[in-house]
Amino acid sequence: MAYIALGVTGGIGAYKAVEIARGLQKHRHDVVAVMTRSARRFVAPLTFEAITRRAVITDQWKPGANADIEHISIASGIDLLLVAPATANTLGKFAHGIADDFLSSLYLATPAPVVLAPAMNTNMFAHPAVVANLETLVRRGVRIVEPGSGYLACGWIGKGRLAEPDEVVSYVQQLLVPSPTTFTGRSVLVTAGPTYENIDPVRYVGNRASGRMGFAVAAEATRRGARVTLVAGPSSAEAPSVHETIRVRSAADMHEAVMTRAAAQDVVIMAAAVADYTLEPAPQKIAKAAGPLVLTLSRTRDILADLGSSPARRDGRPVLVGFAAETHDVIEHARAKLLRKKADLIVANDVSRPDAGFEVDANAVTIVSATDAIEVPLQSKAQVAARILDAVEPLLAKLPALSGSRP
Repeated sequence: MAYIALGVTGGIGAYKAVEIARGLQKHRHDVVAVMTRSARRFVAPLTFEAITRRAVITDQWKPGANADIEHISIASGIDLLLVAPATANTLGKFAHGIADDFLSSLYLATPAPVVLAPAMNTNMFAHPAVVANLETLVRRGVRIVEPGSGYLACGWIGKGRLAEPDEVVSYVQQLLVPSPTTFTGRSVLVTAGPTYENIDPVRYVGNRASGRMGFAVAAEATRRGARVTLVAGPSSAEAPSVHETIRVRSAADMHEAVMTRAAAQDVVIMAAAVADYTLEPAPQKIAKAAGPLVLTLSRTRDILADLGSSPARRDGRPVLVGFAAETHDVIEHARAKLLRKKADLIVANDVSRPDAGFEVDANAVTIVSATDAIEVPLQSKAQVAARILDAVEPLLAKLPALSGSRP
């Protein structure tokens, strides 16, 4: 099914990695073990070689032609990198880009998803340096299998024990082969990116939205089995592969693209930062003059509000999710927007934060409904997207399938 590199580092939990390798193989995954020097003090490489029926990688500099770039070859071929156990030392290397052995070089070189299962002493796991390293890795999209609590090898009782092999295998399996979800076969429209309102043939009014949040939502909906239509404004970020992508430029373009397709959707998620104001562009480039330039702006049509008030919206379809980019009173503004625009959910975020929102890979949001406000702490936008769709699932589950929808 998948080709998985299993990184094993120097902790007593290394013995559990043998069962993890066996569990992955039961799901027909091909496993190659990568062991650090410290890991070999706990478990012999021969054990993993017997289980995986592959040579175990233990040395970045083994003799042989091109052996010194083997980590690049594996990095481009694997479907997932799993490190279990992941020690505090390994977390520090990964977070700070240190590549002094095969495993840390592999981490930096692979574009594949990365899953870490930390294991260490309770105080080490709670140390600010380890906490900061984990936060850094999560912001970059690394997924974490939380350690368990109980008796540790050091004799302490607390959090830090490597998660049980079945739990780790189940996490990886769900990531690689997701089970059918409420989204399977459903039609989902996602908007992403900014809109640009032309001033003249050269200049425009825009905003700082990169499109990454909307792209992450579209990718996650696709992963869950949805038939995704992505309406994307101008963006330099790479858009995910979905059923259909419509490129637009202005707020009017986006309004038309969304409204003409909304009736066929089960869910509409308005993650785009649509311009609130536009203007009539000059036919020629406006020449620079000595005095100030006055531009007259007019309101754009509100896509979310038009969707919420549309006569075609009956029996809760489509489920409407809006975004609220705020700089103050975030929750209050989100609740007001929810009511005013007749949405089902509003995803609110504080864009004044330098570490979240526009032009970065992480986000921290609050998902606001009529009855609740779910705080989603700072993490990668891919993980935030998953939390957003988790909140959509119970609303979507109430809707019967559209006529002609796939089963």
